[in-house]
Amino acid sequence: MDREYAKPLDVAELARTALMSSAHFSRRFREAYSESPYSYLMTRRVERAQALLRRGDLSVTDTCMAVGWTSLGSFSTRFTELVGEAPSSYQARSHEGLRMLPPCQTMVVTRPRKSCGPVGEEVSSFEEESVDITDYR
Repeated sequence: MDREYAKPLDVAELARTALMSSAHFSRRFREAYSESPYSYLMTRRVERAQALLRRGDLSVTDTCMAVGWTSLGSFSTRFTELVGEAPSSYQARSHEGLRMLPPCQTMVVTRPRKSCGPVGEEVSSFEEESVDITDYR
């Protein structure tokens, strides 16, 4: 899923590859990643969209299509839900602070985080320690 994030999700095919039923695969996936396969894929798509928008050479619509969405409205809604700002706002602001970070750290500080629990508390899909990214914005 991480490599082929732009392709449609086929849980049945993933389950066959893992030698499991679709239901069992989905349950085990949720146990391992704390989210459904569909939610995981959408988060990876948003993560990739952030990188493309930071690059700045694609429009929001082109970015939406490049990462596998077919609806700009659905893309914008999910992006805003996970990132906290609209794709156009994200693209328009400066990302100069991130240029000095190695790519692996950039991935951690820009990883989309779902709100979970009290206001302001966020959880990554990988459940690592939360990183304050205000210094990098």
